[in-house]
Amino acid sequence: MAEAEVLQLYELRFSDLKLLSSGTASSSIEEIGRLETIRISVMKTLGPGGPGLLSITDVPHASILRRKLLPLARKLALLNPDDRKRVLKEHNLGSDVPLKNPDRNVSSFAMQLRYELSLESTQSKVSSIVDELMNLGQDHLIVDTTRLLAVDEFKNLGNTFKELGFCMMDLGLCLAKICDGAIGGQELEQSLLESCTAKGRLIHYHSTLDSIVLKEAGRKGRSSKRLASPKRDQERCTNVDRESNERGFFGSSSNLWQQWHYDYGVFTVLTDPLFILPSCLPENTGKDQFALTCDQECPSPSGHVYLQIFDPNKNKVQMVQSSPESFIIQVGESADILSKGKLRSTLHCVCRPAKLENLSRETFVVFLQPAWNKTFSISDYPLENCNLADQGSGVADEENHLAREHSNKLTEEIQKVIPPLLSRLKDGMTFAEFSRNTTKQYYGGGGLQSNR
Repeated sequence: MAEAEVLQLYELRFSDLKLLSSGTASSSIEEIGRLETIRISVMKTLGPGGPGLLSITDVPHASILRRKLLPLARKLALLNPDDRKRVLKEHNLGSDVPLKNPDRNVSSFAMQLRYELSLESTQSKVSSIVDELMNLGQDHLIVDTTRLLAVDEFKNLGNTFKELGFCMMDLGLCLAKICDGAIGGQELEQSLLESCTAKGRLIHYHSTLDSIVLKEAGRKGRSSKRLASPKRDQERCTNVDRESNERGFFGSSSNLWQQWHYDYGVFTVLTDPLFILPSCLPENTGKDQFALTCDQECPSPSGHVYLQIFDPNKNKVQMVQSSPESFIIQVGESADILSKGKLRSTLHCVCRPAKLENLSRETFVVFLQPAWNKTFSISDYPLENCNLADQGSGVADEENHLAREHSNKLTEEIQKVIPPLLSRLKDGMTFAEFSRNTTKQYYGGGGLQSNR
């Protein structure tokens, strides 16, 4: 299957985000015109004719917080269970994935973030935490189950998690104000403030080697068998990667870190991901323990972030590309519903890089959602938006027909795993009911979220 086309995200500078959301009138005609042009571009990007996501650049202090927090995702994922449990408890973190499952594609560490604390978090407080982080040593060594873990390694985990989370919540609130100004009313902003909390998730997307290490650790916990040799690990990694690469984008779930889905909140705010390529130190090869490794941070091998979206206007998949250390904000289904279709939720997945089986992906995500008792009305919602196949681009009929013929298989494959919106949403339903139905249809079970 051909490589997906690359989507370079529309970029909104942080300073312009603040100006647009503040509502402060400018005395300059040129400045008023410039900001209005940006506002129109933002709404076009997030609206029915756009991809439904954009990036925010040049956010003060955020790059330092990001670079300190993201590497901890892999370190937490590969800690032995007892040490990880202790660290998570100390920093008031939980997990919304079964960490005992060695076959998991991701490890996720979650915390509820409260808006009142976010609003009280002043710039000086963020600056003081950044100063403290900058004074810490640049130690990139990780120790797995040898219990040689340095105590200070996770010293600022909780504070860094919260401060970066608060920063990202602020980005989402500012964007909600801009959208409300264009749509009319304050429903998006108020729906976020009334919810009181957002959920932050620090996520490690496992490399194939990570998965092998975790499986071997599980076997070692049950028996005295030695770990697999690096050579056997490499052979396994190569075979798995070759198989998934041959299947293409939609042949199997094995080439996706995260399956196709819509986020059902208002906005999802994501950091530009960090990629890590670990390498074993020679002196540890063959020892009956987890090898001490060096975390080698590296740029994206393809130049994009491995976030894929499906654009119904073009009836095709696009690979998202954003500037380094920017933030991505994508529209969720709640914003789509509350805006009566003036904002478009983004259908997306996360794919694995081909032929780079040892590369892992680290990111931090904040999910902004309405209050659980927020009631949805679909009386004025355009029902054609509820069916993926009916969302057209408005191009010439002949061109649209040819494009659809060419991409029918693509759409059919995606529709197999995406429950239609109307099967999950009924008029008068609360957000709690909608989220429960959505989670249940995607993942099965009772549809209940983790409380942490």
